[in-house]
Amino acid sequence: MLSSVVGLHHVTAIASDPQRNLDFYTQVLGLRFVKRTVNFDDPGTYHLYFGDDAGSPGTILTFFPWPHASPGYSGAGEVTKTAFSVPAASFGFWQERLADEGIAIEHTGNRFEEDVLTFADPDGMKIEIVAHAAAGPPNAPRFASVPPEHSIRGFFGVTLLEHGADQTAAILNMMGFRKIAEEGNRLRFSAEDGALGNHIDLVVDPKVKFGRSGAGSVHHVAFRAKDDAAQREWREEIAKHLDVTPIIDRTYFHSIYFREPGGVLFELATDPPGFTLDEPIESLGEELRIPQWLEAKRNLIEQRLTPIALHKSVPPIELQTEGGATI
Repeated sequence: MLSSVVGLHHVTAIASDPQRNLDFYTQVLGLRFVKRTVNFDDPGTYHLYFGDDAGSPGTILTFFPWPHASPGYSGAGEVTKTAFSVPAASFGFWQERLADEGIAIEHTGNRFEEDVLTFADPDGMKIEIVAHAAAGPPNAPRFASVPPEHSIRGFFGVTLLEHGADQTAAILNMMGFRKIAEEGNRLRFSAEDGALGNHIDLVVDPKVKFGRSGAGSVHHVAFRAKDDAAQREWREEIAKHLDVTPIIDRTYFHSIYFREPGGVLFELATDPPGFTLDEPIESLGEELRIPQWLEAKRNLIEQRLTPIALHKSVPPIELQTEGGATI
């Protein structure tokens, strides 16, 4: 019996300026800079990973920042929104924080009984903050200025824009996702209750144009396989329906890729080995890490990469007088 695909493992997108990207996701959204590495298929480009304090599956947003990338635009066959989960009680905090940062936000109102904020990152990628009644406990990034109780818990899910729903829905069904709700032209699919990144929304518009990849667009979405054995079993199953790649070693996880019928690139990534494979959790993201087979070219790679600096924030420290008053 196939093991469950419980939700998203990571989402990978395209950015332009790597320092601006790093500052936004760490300083504004309060995510942890989990891994500083390179695009294994293009080693002159960074691959930057952000997530919770440990880079747990279901929290990881990654970027290929190409400094001269032209803007992409969303359309059919694209992930048009990437949604993060926060506790319902933190919704007001995020409205105020984003407004204080000068970020234009749209309170998109109640969707499937959840409040949603929509805004764009510096490259125009659409992000959502969802007030999620079932948001789990925090694994708050240790260097963030966001108070732990308000920290982003991980992914809520993603929205796919499609010309039609039937063929994509069939693939989601094959993966264990079932339609649980419908509002207008939006269909919601979910697998295991309580898992991070467990909501896949399909928005259907037969007339919308296809999107174009570029800065601000999502490259692919990755679902979770609990281990290598589960991934091999799923590869056999997926191959009955779609073309699928061989297993590829991405150092921190192992991957297979396939394109769903509507055009979105899917990945199935293993939970292990994880991001502490080559550096301790205390210093994740602080130094450039590259796979062993690229080490002989490290000097050349470092010369080609734009220098970036991680600016750590720390929560404000409350000092108390002997009488107990906070100062």
